[in-house]
Amino acid sequence: IFIQILRSDLSSVKIDSDSAVVINHFAPFEIRFLGNNAYLLQTDCGYVPIYCHMTNSGMGACGGGGWTLVMKIDGQKRTFHYDSQYWSNKESHNLEGGMTGFDRQETKLPTYWNTPFSKICLGMKVGLQPVRFIVMNTHANSLHSLIANGGYHNTSYGPDKWKALIGPEASLQRTCYKEGFNVQPDSSTSKARIGIVGGQQCYSWYMTSRVGFGTGGRPDDSSSCGNEDQRGGKHLKAMGYIFVQ
Repeated sequence: IFIQILRSDLSSVKIDSDSAVVINHFAPFEIRFLGNNAYLLQTDCGYVPIYCHMTNSGMGACGGGGWTLVMKIDGQKRTFHYDSQYWSNKESHNLEGGMTGFDRQETKLPTYWNTPFSKICLGMKVGLQPVRFIVMNTHANSLHSLIANGGYHNTSYGPDKWKALIGPEASLQRTCYKEGFNVQPDSSTSKARIGIVGGQQCYSWYMTSRVGFGTGGRPDDSSSCGNEDQRGGKHLKAMGYIFVQ
């Protein structure tokens, strides 16, 4: 079954076996009964097929309510490294990867710069482990509006919440830490576009551990998503998933 929804209200739902799923970017909150699929969302780039998670299961701590995919990041690649221009521009990457759910296809979708939200769902998958999720209660006009200018936006969830993305193997230095968006205490130390960095020396903010998305710096600058801790000997590159609601 394919669904065509021309407006965000359900009065315009039409079943058509030859059409695609068409909705505007607000509709996922209203059509949860349609299931987890790629829907054609109306963006400033036209209609783009984007995966939406509609059911109340499968997103762990994020819960249900309709989640729209924004990005998928492979921590083993540098596509979305902290220094990548993708964080500051309005260019998509691998739109086909945005049609599927929790696989290893990297993507950056137009929802990065044109979808307002009040919650962010973050997920990480390390190796063969299940995807682990946390939810952030953050209001913004878009993820681009939070990140693109490079300004630091703090959060106060604490190390344990961020470590929950990795599970029991997670390691993070806790003497001093900074968390949120565009976390970059120093250009050469650990940094994350979304996440937390930790260190042992508060006076210098010399950070050598992190859990996050869009990462870089010490101890392993090649890791763009996951958990790094020089002191704890952890080098866990993860597949990261970013949804908004």
